[in-house]
Amino acid sequence: MPPLTSALLSRSTTGPSTRVSAAAAAAISRPAADAAPSSSPSPSRPTPRPRPSPASPFASGLSGRLFGGHRAAARSASSATAVFERRFASAATRNTYDEILTGLGRPGGGEEFGKYYSLPALSDPRIDRLPYSIRILLESAIRNCDDFQVTGKDVEKILDWENSAPKQVEIPFKPARVLLQDFTGVPAVVDLACMRDAVSKLGSDPNKINPLVPVDLVIDHSVQVDVARSQNAVQANMELEFHRNKERFGFLKWGSSAFRNMLVVPPGSGIVHQVNLEYLARVVFNNGGILYPDSVVGTDSHTTMIDGLGVAGWGVGGIEAEAAMLGQPMSMVLPGVVGFKLSGKLRNGVTATDLVLTVTQMLRKHGVVGKFVEFYGQGMSELSLADRATIANMSPEYGATMGFFPVDAKTLDYLKLTGRSDDTVAMVESYLRANKMFVDHNQVEAERVYSSYLELNLEEVEPCLSGPKRPHDRVTLKNMKSDWLSCLDNDVGFKGFAVPKESQGKVAEFSFHGTPAKIKHGDVVIAAITSCTNTSNPNVMLGAALVAKKACELGLEVKPWIKTSLAPGSGVVKKYLDKSGLQKYLDQLGFHIVGYGCTTCIGNSGELDESVSVAISENDIVAAAVLSGNRNFEGRVHPLTRANYLASPPLVVAYALAGTVNIDFEKEPIGISKDGKEVYFRDVWPSTEEIAEVVKTSVLPDMFKSTYEAITKGNPMWNELSVSTSTLYPWDPSSTYIHEPPYFKDMTMTPPGPRPVKDAYCLLNFGDSITTDHISPAGSINPDSPAAKYLKERGVERKDFNSYGSRRGNDEIMARGTFANIRLVNKFLNGEVGPKTIHVPSGEKLAVFDAAMKYKNEGHDTIILAGAEYGSGSSRDWAAKGPMLQGVKAVIAKSFERIHRSNLAGMGIIPLCFKAGEDADTLGLTGHERYTIYLPTNVSDIKPGQDVTVTTDTGKSFTCTLRFDTEVELAYYDHGGILPYVTRKIAEQ
Repeated sequence: MPPLTSALLSRSTTGPSTRVSAAAAAAISRPAADAAPSSSPSPSRPTPRPRPSPASPFASGLSGRLFGGHRAAARSASSATAVFERRFASAATRNTYDEILTGLGRPGGGEEFGKYYSLPALSDPRIDRLPYSIRILLESAIRNCDDFQVTGKDVEKILDWENSAPKQVEIPFKPARVLLQDFTGVPAVVDLACMRDAVSKLGSDPNKINPLVPVDLVIDHSVQVDVARSQNAVQANMELEFHRNKERFGFLKWGSSAFRNMLVVPPGSGIVHQVNLEYLARVVFNNGGILYPDSVVGTDSHTTMIDGLGVAGWGVGGIEAEAAMLGQPMSMVLPGVVGFKLSGKLRNGVTATDLVLTVTQMLRKHGVVGKFVEFYGQGMSELSLADRATIANMSPEYGATMGFFPVDAKTLDYLKLTGRSDDTVAMVESYLRANKMFVDHNQVEAERVYSSYLELNLEEVEPCLSGPKRPHDRVTLKNMKSDWLSCLDNDVGFKGFAVPKESQGKVAEFSFHGTPAKIKHGDVVIAAITSCTNTSNPNVMLGAALVAKKACELGLEVKPWIKTSLAPGSGVVKKYLDKSGLQKYLDQLGFHIVGYGCTTCIGNSGELDESVSVAISENDIVAAAVLSGNRNFEGRVHPLTRANYLASPPLVVAYALAGTVNIDFEKEPIGISKDGKEVYFRDVWPSTEEIAEVVKTSVLPDMFKSTYEAITKGNPMWNELSVSTSTLYPWDPSSTYIHEPPYFKDMTMTPPGPRPVKDAYCLLNFGDSITTDHISPAGSINPDSPAAKYLKERGVERKDFNSYGSRRGNDEIMARGTFANIRLVNKFLNGEVGPKTIHVPSGEKLAVFDAAMKYKNEGHDTIILAGAEYGSGSSRDWAAKGPMLQGVKAVIAKSFERIHRSNLAGMGIIPLCFKAGEDADTLGLTGHERYTIYLPTNVSDIKPGQDVTVTTDTGKSFTCTLRFDTEVELAYYDHGGILPYVTRKIAEQ
């Protein structure tokens, strides 16, 4: 995130300034989506002409909406909004590039759509060679170029992307909006509320703390599959959801009225990414007559799903998102772009899920961490928008910042399908064509340059799954049985369970509600059509329904102890399933709708029947879950499903019918028909033509319009919530959901500066692929954990523990939940799995939180040793906040996941990388040493990416690379983290 002034974060001979200028203070109150530039024209350009005053960001949040019904609209004439608009009117109104501000006429003549910053008007031949995704960064830099927060040098870096990207240069980026879901949104709103308190204590106006770009928060992560296989499941689960989360929901409802420019979509509406795709996305903004591309950062790593719609978007940590909300540009390294050429067409019976699992494996192998992936080629035109969104969704799984599909005719068709007006679609097409951001597959395109290239012929994609523990471990359907058997044999690891040969055929018998039952290794106990990845895609959803129809007509059933569920990403899915007449077949097999939100994919799978749980636990059965999700890390889906496979919705139904993953679908029957005949997979699998016909007749624009016209009206339970109307949040000390965090305790206006790390103990010693699920589990709270103890001490019964994710608004819970994953593998424990570690001075084996507090109370710093891909997975701010609260000062790893490394920097934790070819093992580090990290005491003497010496009390010394990657991250470190940094700057206004 670039500085508030050029002096603040750019290097000079005297080091970075610690004060903010009057101009900087004024700039903080400008909106990041359309920041007003400096009043002084650039000396190297003609005096720019004034541009139209933009509407207030609050108003822009409404003008970009595509349908009516927002509660926020009722406040549009409020005095608060008037103040906001007056502040905008008084802001500077010049831009360094105003000479290229161009009017955009309508295709049929008449009043123009508005004005835009024209890339062609630059007459720079380099633009035609730029990837489309980089053109979006370029337009943002030009539109926001004030030679203050964004400079002409930044624009030149992007224009010269072909030469500058390999140099890892830093650029600022201002997203048009911010997207939150409730698990990550609650702590973001908690932090904003806490910042208001801090600004007030520093003697400034707390009302300065408001989002300055449109912020959309969709409550979608709280619903759990408590009730399944029931017509009443939706209502029953929502009642339980409100019972558990009433306090959280009340807090979010307070935030929706206390903070300007924030829209909260109530629970029961859908999954955030599907709602974003179908409703929230603008594709092109028209903000007060200024046109520009939609772009978004979100606190969920799967924000990337929107890239399938041609909207540049990716996941960031909650702390980064909060700064973006408050008007700060994001700092990012100008990325390389992998060009991924698609040719051909998917074969009959092959789904978008099969395609995305194939793409994920290819890109993981290629290596795309920190890069954009941009899809192109004639094969792109053969993919529906929903198919593209499926591929874009799983960018975190293949490691890219985003997987981008530029806008083309298919995009426009989708906008019409989902109820966007003809005028809106005409504006989108006209603007993008005029500004060289539209792909026309009927025209010869200028050749673009990419950093590297991949190609896939769609005809080569085969039906497949991924698992049993990672999303990029693809298994073709025809090899599934043999792969499963090898997993039983293999040593414990990503592809192994080490089940002895003599035990592999073990059968555990039990009684399920009075009916004799049995379960074996590989038997399916959870079959869930869930998650944002696939529930937005009518092809695979209706494909699953057709499998159910064929199975029911043949008389097949799903074993009653398999927990089946269907959690659509929006209410539109129910409408087209009902319209097609196919929902009844899904119901017949037990795939009743259980709620509209993110369920099994994030561990909200609910409990298994007790008899099933006992049978699995007492017999050490490797039980399986099959889900249409994007994540299957061990311990995520359910603690008792050690094997978890990602599959398309139709395959989820097929495996539920078979009842096991230990099956060869080509050779073995999935069941016996009512006529006593063997039924094979091919007997229930629909053709591509069958699916296309149902989609054509069942998925209609009116479904999207009617669903989203009512989306913000809420439901009776939401509307009955009574909340405070105060500016400052009235914290309740007894609350176990919402707690005032300690980030600003004893804070003054003077930054603390770099902190030495001397003689620190190692809290945890990890190998490779420690995910954010390991660091900050979102699932159930183990009754023996420190978090459970905290809740019990406050009178919370076990049935009301809820999940870690739902309690992220309480730092006390999450500090105790950090590193509480039951599948945590810590080298200190010599093979024992679980959330414990060794307190080195005493040799005691303790819960990680208890060990961390013991170190803290003894006055010792701690560090973490880790292997490759540390922090992969969901972009959880708590994965960085939790270690900070536990007293961790540094993480030394072989490599970091992009977002997590940034989050560590944002919380003031030092990220260090071992040198190439080195790690803790090669250096002979056991973790029992004490570590000293040598950093200068003056932040001006620290440089991004510099070498840092680390020594131990055993005499070892080694060199690491400092992974503060930008000057801005160094500034955060100087201030003790991004939140104190932003708070001080705003208080200085």
